[in-house]
Amino acid sequence: MVTTVLIFIIILAVLVLTHEFGHFIVAKKSGMRVDEFGFGFPPRIASIKKKETRYSFNLFPIGGFVKIFGEDGGDKDNDRSFASKAIWKRMLVISAGIIVNFLLAFLLFSASHMMGTTVVISDEHPADEYESVFVQIAEVALNSPAQNAGIKIGDKIEKLESATASISVETVLDVQEFISQNLGETVVFTVIRGNETLDLSTQIREVAPEGEGATGIALVRAGVVSYPWYSAIVEGAKTFWFVLVGTLFAFGGMIKGLVVSGSLPSDISGPVGIAYMTGTVRDLGFVYLLQFVALISLNLGIINLIPFPALDGGRLLFLGIEKIKGSPVPKKVEGMAHAIGFALLILLIIVITLKDINRFF
Repeated sequence: MVTTVLIFIIILAVLVLTHEFGHFIVAKKSGMRVDEFGFGFPPRIASIKKKETRYSFNLFPIGGFVKIFGEDGGDKDNDRSFASKAIWKRMLVISAGIIVNFLLAFLLFSASHMMGTTVVISDEHPADEYESVFVQIAEVALNSPAQNAGIKIGDKIEKLESATASISVETVLDVQEFISQNLGETVVFTVIRGNETLDLSTQIREVAPEGEGATGIALVRAGVVSYPWYSAIVEGAKTFWFVLVGTLFAFGGMIKGLVVSGSLPSDISGPVGIAYMTGTVRDLGFVYLLQFVALISLNLGIINLIPFPALDGGRLLFLGIEKIKGSPVPKKVEGMAHAIGFALLILLIIVITLKDINRFF
């Protein structure tokens, strides 16, 4: 548990610092003065000042910020002020965090393809085309014999053994046939989880709920394939695009549901849920963890694109309005909008966190 929490904190720090570094470096390169680079939200716990910028560590580690001189619209006559710069430069600074999040996701997806990524294959597919082939748990039903036995998503089934027979597992059909031949019996699943090999005794149901099967698991046959760096970049780009499109559709559905019914999807997760999932993904191996971080980074970029006050997308919206009308939105109005937006986001995080605690603990 302690290791999982430490890994989660490291992941959170990398993602937050990467996002804020995008704002920071583009602001610096645009000639703006950066007054503070903060991890977490105030109150401040510790800080150090180097040259003109204070680097701070704050109490609430659910985000971060970069405080740029003149960001409040003042000091327009000072050429180091955010407000003195052209709108396109200000938009670039605001967009930089999102761009860096997307870039990190692409690089991590590419790295995972170079190290060896898992793809789903059919039972008939020749095993010699892959570095390794295995049957993996894709889903575990709640309160099923498999869950009660301790079987988890991602476990690789190596062997099955009953009182009268045992087999080495090579295909999904191997598992299905062995289970159907041992209804009502106890079967030992020998599974590989990370670097561990576990023997898990599972009771096979003679009568199962509809859609669950005798043990309550869904299976896939998978193979590991790695690419040279130049092909890994192409595959990383394909994965990035596929996940980006799928996530955008998912967010669209979530926002529609929130507006129409006022409810959030049951499977949406916040910091607590992500921390819990970090432990599960860690058990699967380092490549899975890389892909998990890439997925979170991509989601973080998409969330910040939403034109909602307090998010980068909301700030871009106000700059777009300024461009169209030829003058900025009154800072009092914009400040109030961002304050309300931030409060609503914190409230949303609290609601999701309570749901996560109820679901996972």
